[in-house]
Amino acid sequence: MSRIWNVIVKHRVSIQDLSLIMAIVLVLTYIAFEIDVFVTQGSNAPLEQKLVELDEALLLGGLLSIGLLIFGARRYMEQKREMARRIAAEGRARELAYQDPLTGLANRRQFEEALVTAAASPPAQGQVHAVFLLDLNGFKQINDTYGHDSGDEVLRIVAERLLRAVREGDLVARLGGDEFVLLAQHLMGPEAAANIAARIIHGLNEPIRTGRVEHRVATGIGIAFLPDDAQTGPEALRKADLALYRAKGERRSAFRFFEEEMDRMVRQRDQMERELREALQQDLIRPRFRPSIDLATGKVTGFEAVPSWIVDGTDLFPPERFLPVAEETGLIHQIAGRLLEIACEAAREWPDDIVLSIDILPAQLKNRSLGDSILATIRTLGLPPSRLEIDISESAIVHDLHAAKAALGSLREAGVRVALDNFGTGYSNLYHIREFGFDKVKIDRRFVSNMQDEDAASVVRALAGLGQGLGIAVSADGIAGPAGDAALLATGIREGQSASQLLSADAARMLAREGLTQASA
Repeated sequence: MSRIWNVIVKHRVSIQDLSLIMAIVLVLTYIAFEIDVFVTQGSNAPLEQKLVELDEALLLGGLLSIGLLIFGARRYMEQKREMARRIAAEGRARELAYQDPLTGLANRRQFEEALVTAAASPPAQGQVHAVFLLDLNGFKQINDTYGHDSGDEVLRIVAERLLRAVREGDLVARLGGDEFVLLAQHLMGPEAAANIAARIIHGLNEPIRTGRVEHRVATGIGIAFLPDDAQTGPEALRKADLALYRAKGERRSAFRFFEEEMDRMVRQRDQMERELREALQQDLIRPRFRPSIDLATGKVTGFEAVPSWIVDGTDLFPPERFLPVAEETGLIHQIAGRLLEIACEAAREWPDDIVLSIDILPAQLKNRSLGDSILATIRTLGLPPSRLEIDISESAIVHDLHAAKAALGSLREAGVRVALDNFGTGYSNLYHIREFGFDKVKIDRRFVSNMQDEDAASVVRALAGLGQGLGIAVSADGIAGPAGDAALLATGIREGQSASQLLSADAARMLAREGLTQASA
């Protein structure tokens, strides 16, 4: 019964139409019968009466046929319109499923299906399928400054220019945000791919106007080939992404081909990240100490805590290998916090006039409570703020000027010393020195270690004179020993940081208590 009822409900319009036809036929039949029985009865002969009944039957049949024909025609037109609506709806649904609604380009789903098909259809001998992965430089700034409407208009114009730059039949897709991808099949090697990439870059060189504002958009392009670089679609896209990372490193419009060395480096980096996380869990990242020396007396004035990956008493990896990974993954905050705790515990056993210095890396400045966190740690461990020195490089300051001012300001107010590290390496300017009120500048070791070269010595003298003229203490980083002390003293520099091997906490404690360096002893 429920099925019959559903049929009745679904086809209620048809039933109403048929009911109307049947009602009309019944009314006409009744009228004909009434006229025949009550009006014409007895006035016609039997033969004539039969003829009248036959005429009436033909009339009723004709009317019924016309009604059914009209009904059928109406239902046919309704079915035709319904089919057209369904076809349009299915086409729209397919369009939405395979097309990016903003730019009209193919979307990720369509591209991935095309890439799978291309990977399963190897090109002819000497040809390749190429995957181009594109990312716009500076697009986030356009969104943040001028709003998402301007950003959307930029994306639409970029899409149009990409379509003009590629060959007919090449598939251009938007993966999301400002990331685009291109699949070009049956190319005659890297030269043909380079030509397409060059046309894309040239097409995007012209400023993009939205309203009254012109935007300059650069792009990085990573290129990988099927089947030379990868055998599957996802693998080709991953390797194009590695090449894109290299291209974006140039901070201008550029394209790069995938190289196996990139893949090897990424795998090594992933392996180091896993090992670094395990090392943190096992508390293997601990400080070693580099002494700072009074060049005139040879006395130890302080120690710099250098993060070291220590296994069985030896350094497993140098800091320059694992610290960049720690910065990228955010592990640097955990490393820096633990390093400061251990270093403060060690510094409490030194004489009160010996200072502990630690480096602040650019990624740490993302922590807006960095200054408060450092102060909380030294207060908990009982190290006076005056015995702590924060070393920050000029590159870190330039990377995030406002964050650096916020972090260093609270530390200086509490009495922590602040030193400008790597002084003279390209970012030096009086504005930074005056704005931050540094207590010390440290001349980069690349100049100090080449003091025998007159050009390097001239730079050291100039930097030392600049610091002294501003009333700031000047330190030389990377001194080799007493042989170089005289030349540095002649420039007016009174303190240097040793380039010798890093010391353990026990060795640093013994040296601090002795008060003199082994070289001067």
